[in-house]
Amino acid sequence: MILTSEFERVELPLEHPFTISRSTQEVAENVVVKLTDGGGMTGVGAAAPSRHYGETADTVEAVLPELLDVVERVGDPHAFDRIERRMRERVERNPAARCAVSIALHDLAAKRLGVPLYRMWGLDPDDCPPSSFTIGLDTTERVREKTEDAVDSGYSVLKIKLGTDRDEELVEAVRDAAPEATLRVDANEAWTPHEAVRKSEMLADHDVEFLEQPVPASDPEGLKFVYERSALPVAADESCVTLADVPAIADRADIANIKLMKCGGLREANRMIHTARAHGLEVMLGCMVETNAAIAAACHLAPLLDYADLDGSLLLSSDPYAGVDLSEGTIRLEDVGQTGTGARLR
Repeated sequence: MILTSEFERVELPLEHPFTISRSTQEVAENVVVKLTDGGGMTGVGAAAPSRHYGETADTVEAVLPELLDVVERVGDPHAFDRIERRMRERVERNPAARCAVSIALHDLAAKRLGVPLYRMWGLDPDDCPPSSFTIGLDTTERVREKTEDAVDSGYSVLKIKLGTDRDEELVEAVRDAAPEATLRVDANEAWTPHEAVRKSEMLADHDVEFLEQPVPASDPEGLKFVYERSALPVAADESCVTLADVPAIADRADIANIKLMKCGGLREANRMIHTARAHGLEVMLGCMVETNAAIAAACHLAPLLDYADLDGSLLLSSDPYAGVDLSEGTIRLEDVGQTGTGARLR
């Protein structure tokens, strides 16, 4: 079979500057990958690289020719294992770049079979948890306004970014604006272990569901300290990057937060999900700020999850791609109406 490929960088302005404890983002640079078979059928995927994990749009573009050469040489979009193994042999790191190819392959393979991706995997579209909507750091008044806007738009699960000297004030503002919402908190490694334990008690008083990555990933014993003393369940994000990290966090967290752009693709994410289950962990699938060319694929894993945080495309001011309907945080796989992932140019 003849497969051809192409890729392009896209700059995606955000609706509002998105701030977490360590950085602010106003534009997301993604790299979109397209794979086309001899019959003219095309699969699409995208990379959303993160400097925090050592990738940029430049590094993605630098390695994609190597990765796509592997795909074209194998020539079979259904040969996932062979392609993934050979891509790793060529490019050991760069998971976001490998992820873009993985998504495009799965999109194309499902399209060739004439089914949505979740059906290719045999998953139940009615068994999806709701996705959270993220409220980034800002002034207290702007955080309140963003929360009111999210509630007015129907989002009932909110994730609040913390890691400031105003954390309790921000949580109070969100809770006042969304008294009925399910709240989750993400500190993005901002706290010390003792600080995290103290803040977990405050967060529990505001009926927060769980606390994500309270301490730096470089301090695994600190994470364990928090896990053993926290008033809330603890989710590991920056501490859970690859499959090998899952058993390492099993006695340090309650929830594994898996991201396609951290682990390198859909099949690796699937392996991480089942490994987390085997180690007694609950599972959340998160994302970067991403176009629907990537987010749509992640949504098809939702039936395997306890929690979803797949709002990356909702933070954009505009997205050239449509995908799975996530309005009000509901992941509507049965409404995809398309084969493959459902990602398509608007």
